Amino acid sequence: MTGTPVDVVLIGRNEGARLVAALDSVQGRARQVVYVDSGSTDDSVAAARKSGAMVVELDMSIPFTAARARNAGFDALDDPQIVQFLDGDCSLVPGYLDAARAHLEAHPDLGMVTGWRAEIHPEVSVYNVLCDWEWHRPAGLILACGGDMMVRAEAWAGIGGMNPQVIAAEDDEFCTRLRKAGWQLERLPLDMSRHDAAMLRFGQWWRRAVRTGHGFAQVGHLHPEYFRSERRRVLLFGLVLPILFLCGLIVTPLLSLAVVALYVVSHLRSIRALRDDGLSRDRARKLAVLLSLSKFPNLIGMAKFHARRLSGADMRIIEYK
Repeated sequence: MTGTPVDVVLIGRNEGARLVAALDSVQGRARQVVYVDSGSTDDSVAAARKSGAMVVELDMSIPFTAARARNAGFDALDDPQIVQFLDGDCSLVPGYLDAARAHLEAHPDLGMVTGWRAEIHPEVSVYNVLCDWEWHRPAGLILACGGDMMVRAEAWAGIGGMNPQVIAAEDDEFCTRLRKAGWQLERLPLDMSRHDAAMLRFGQWWRRAVRTGHGFAQVGHLHPEYFRSERRRVLLFGLVLPILFLCGLIVTPLLSLAVVALYVVSHLRSIRALRDDGLSRDRARKLAVLLSLSKFPNLIGMAKFHARRLSGADMRIIEYK
């Protein structure tokens, strides 16, 4: 590897074979590899040590967040300059580190770059298909990205890393502060990582959608301009319209019919947008159903955040695996 050295921070818990694949994907490609473990009960720590990675084991008496794990990984590095963050259920695509590092070096205004993440097994469930669709966003300057990102150490340290109190969409919150500090963010038109969501059951998808809603509310509380349209859609389709539908059953059926019509129109628009993104008709229909239903667990997640905030309760992570 030539140019500025790149270090890798991996985070995970009980990832098993996925972690082994992640460690293999960065072996010999980074100057330092740090694995941050969050209370694994499998052989994750042993596998990481066997690969030669430095291991940081978090104190699990303190509420765990992915942001806290990434902070601990960064702090364990010796003189970091460019850091690639990677989740333990992901593996890096060969060649990405060098290409991303070169782009970051060539553009001093960039604080962070990312690439395209893809699902390893999109065919096993509609929920994995949904994840695969979510990961593949347009390349170019962006507002935020997911947790797989290459960050300039100067930029990371300058804003104090991630906020360990944010339990979901912590990457969005970090990216928002990065932009406010004057840095630009870019998604490169490059395959970056392969992800294994292993989301096979409706209950997993529901909990993930609850977590997403929590992120909408918490990040929106910290940065009111961010996730504004997402919060409005959740309140409209998850709360206001259902209330109007129930009122229509009492006052006039026309009101309830109008509400149903709005849901149908929204559903058809989602199908058209998914088709425009290149999905087949069958997959577009299935994903549109999930996107419509997601407003209800999103609403629960938003309510959960505000209940925690008002009561002073700990912001504990919501896991779907």
